[in-house]
Order: sequence, then C-alpha cells, then structure tokens
Amino acid sequence: MPPPPITEFAPAKINLTLHVTGRLADGYHLLDSLVAFADVGDRLLAIRAGVSSLTLAGPFGAHVPADRDNLVMQATELLSGAQGVAFTLEKRLPPASGIGGGSADAAAAIRAALRQDADDPEAVLARLAALDRDAVLGLGADLPVCLLSRPARMRGIGERLDLVPFPEVPLLLVNPGVEVPTGAVFAALTKADNPAMPDDLPAWADVGDLARWLAGQRNDLEPPARTIAPEIEAVLAALAAQRGAMIARMSGSGATCFALFPDLAAAERAGAAISKAQPGWWVAPGQLYPADAAEAARINQLMRSTT
Repeated sequence: MPPPPITEFAPAKINLTLHVTGRLADGYHLLDSLVAFADVGDRLLAIRAGVSSLTLAGPFGAHVPADRDNLVMQATELLSGAQGVAFTLEKRLPPASGIGGGSADAAAAIRAALRQDADDPEAVLARLAALDRDAVLGLGADLPVCLLSRPARMRGIGERLDLVPFPEVPLLLVNPGVEVPTGAVFAALTKADNPAMPDDLPAWADVGDLARWLAGQRNDLEPPARTIAPEIEAVLAALAAQRGAMIARMSGSGATCFALFPDLAAAERAGAAISKAQPGWWVAPGQLYPADAAEAARINQLMRSTT
C-alpha cells in the first residue's frame, strides 16, 4: 500500500526588522533581521511518485511557474537518495511580495519529502540540521530560516540563525498587488553599511513590548522599495491609520506591509476596513507563531552541533 499523502504548511515569513549591514565582494549583502512566521501561508500536498511533478492551485497558482523554475521542484534535489514526489501547491501568498513565499514553499517541499520517510518532528528536525548549508543557501538566503519556520535572528547572508523566544503577536498583512523584484530593491539601496541590531535582543513580554522595541529598529530596504513601488506608501498609511495599530512597516523587500495589533479581533476589523476601501489589495489578518525560550535554546544547540 502506498504511503498516505503528506500535507505541509508554508507560512509567510515576516521581516520585523531588516538591517543591511554590509556588502561582500561577490555582491551579496549582509543582513541582520528579526524574522517571524505567520499562520497565513501556502499549503503543499506531497505524494510519493516515480517522477517528481508540480500542480498549481489557489488564488495565485497561475502567477508562479510549474516547471523547474519553481523552487519546489529544485528543493528536493538537496536530499540525497530522495524519491520522486508529486506536489500540489495551493498558492495563497502573493508572489514577489517580501514574505518569502517561494522560499517557504521550497522549505515545505523539503520537510514534506523528509516526512515521507519518517513522520516524526524530531527526526525531521535532525535531518534539516544536517543538510548541506551551502546547497541550502544556493536556493536563496531565506531558505535556511524558512526550513525551521520559527522566530529567529538571521544574520550574514542568511546562514547565521539564532532562534529567539517570542510572544503571541496579532498582525495584519497587506499587499497592494504589486510585485517588487528583490534584486531591483537592493540595486536601489544607497547605503549598505548600516548599524546592526543590538548585540543582545530583549525578552519581549507581549506584542506591545515588541512594538515599542521595533519602533527603534528599521527595514533598510523600505526607502528604495518605495521609490520602485510608490503604492507601498499608501499601504503603510492605511495600516497606520487603523484603530489599534501599534506599528506599521514593510516586510522584506516589499511590497507586503504589516501592522501589529493588541489582539486578533482588532487586526480583523482593520483588515475588513482596508478591504472595503481597497478591494483590489491582498489583505490577511493573522498571528505570528510564538516560541518559548527552552525550545529556542534546544534547537539552537542542535543546529550548532551539526555545523
């Protein structure tokens, strides 16, 4: 009897901060970013097959490639001896939107392929930690953090990860329907040697504590992204104007922006108001996944032991 299908969630990656701290000779930029993951995302169905394939569905399925240009089809090549997998991707995140959709999908494909052999969280985590780091980075700077899909501080070109404790955080995601190429945003960056975040991150007690701390941090890609896509300014203004919004900022290289709220009900009310005023925008209320200190420390130790 063939193994049952595996369903894997691909959560949206949110850059709560994104400090660009340098540029290497090969053109790669150094980052210092606080990353968290939302309960909003794509969904991947995986069934073992003789030949790997990809079927697309969902509201944004027609907007991404179904061949090897899709990172899902490239991702399982990182697994030695992996058998073919037939994937069905329900694409619910807008592409090229600064929330790691392609990397999240690729990471979900790898987790799903590993679960085909041993559907045990600890075994999957151990195999993720043992993956070739250079090969993983070859598929994109966001892939290492998306593989874990847990709150983390991401540094270097994406290879330095430290999981962090994190509170429950309601938020609203909004995208104006504009794709912003990451390369163009980095090319428009006028200064690449900006200050990093503080060496020691605080222990945020709740969403209000986090929002107050974020007010002193930055997304260095927001100014160049605004020059490429002026619609970002309108999104940020709409978010900041909502009742209960604690902070509004762009995620990643844009154009998706977020605002933090005191509770999910406030985020949902704000989402309804923005959807009514801008029916063409993508609007998604949700929550960022929390993490406790013990889990973060345990996984950090596991990751370091395989380096």
